[in-house]
Amino acid sequence: MLAYVGRRLLHAIPILWGVLTVTFALMYVVPGDPARIMMGARADEATVRALRSELGLDDPLPVQYGRFLLRAARADLGRSYSTNRDVVDEILLRVPATAVLGLAAITIAVVLGVLVGVLSAVRPYSAIDQGSMVLALVGISIPVFFLGLVLAWVFGYLLGWLPISGYRTGVGGLPYLVLPAAALAAAPLALIARLTRSCMLEVLREDYVRTARAKGLGERRVVFKHALKNALNPILTAASQSLAAVLAGAFFVEFIFNWPGIGLLAIQSIHTYDFPMIQGTVLFDAAVFIVINIFVDLGYAALDPRLRVG
Repeated sequence: MLAYVGRRLLHAIPILWGVLTVTFALMYVVPGDPARIMMGARADEATVRALRSELGLDDPLPVQYGRFLLRAARADLGRSYSTNRDVVDEILLRVPATAVLGLAAITIAVVLGVLVGVLSAVRPYSAIDQGSMVLALVGISIPVFFLGLVLAWVFGYLLGWLPISGYRTGVGGLPYLVLPAAALAAAPLALIARLTRSCMLEVLREDYVRTARAKGLGERRVVFKHALKNALNPILTAASQSLAAVLAGAFFVEFIFNWPGIGLLAIQSIHTYDFPMIQGTVLFDAAVFIVINIFVDLGYAALDPRLRVG
């Protein structure tokens, strides 16, 4: 098992290096002079040149790239051009809000997705099955930013049931969490529901399920203890893959609902051309995604020893 863990960590190194390279290139792909942006349009050219030299932007590109890699290895991503605060510290302040939103969204997606999928499989081709699968298709197809705007307009503006902006901790913050979590959970919920239905329909045709029914076991026990248990592997795979959609969608959802997480910080940084903060948020999300995938692979290896070979 330790050898397998070592291999997975080694595989993550080139991926992380690639992300570092791409984020470094952002400074040269995005138009605009960081020194000019920091000093403002009215600053004289001598002041801008002095700041550019202080930031090391006049150094050769390989020197800047090497310095960036060394700093990233020490978790030093520089200081924000906009606030002059440490990038890592600013990101860590936003982690709790994004974590709450992401966990709420993935919990809603998994719980409701599995329940809807099981209900559709138990009653195939019924009105409930057809209606839920149509809604699942809509959930997969509709962009998360559009769904977020629709939910905010209907339930926040027209009906006034829920707040459409802000963030609070504790139980008092639950009303603020409902709409952004629902918008973020829609696509993975739909995917998990459709996959659960497909897996359950296949498992319910197996001989051991018919045997369990012939023994007189209750339908609920047959479905949840025997059938669902054996259909969980692909469902768990889909749930882990949905984390990528949650991480990506959080950028739009946090901006729409003014949720003070890493996604909102990233979009605000893009608007102000705050390159160190942009690089930091991209790196953080990439690192989180890599770590999650490593843990998912380790979970599969623990359940199936054959995966540890090779």
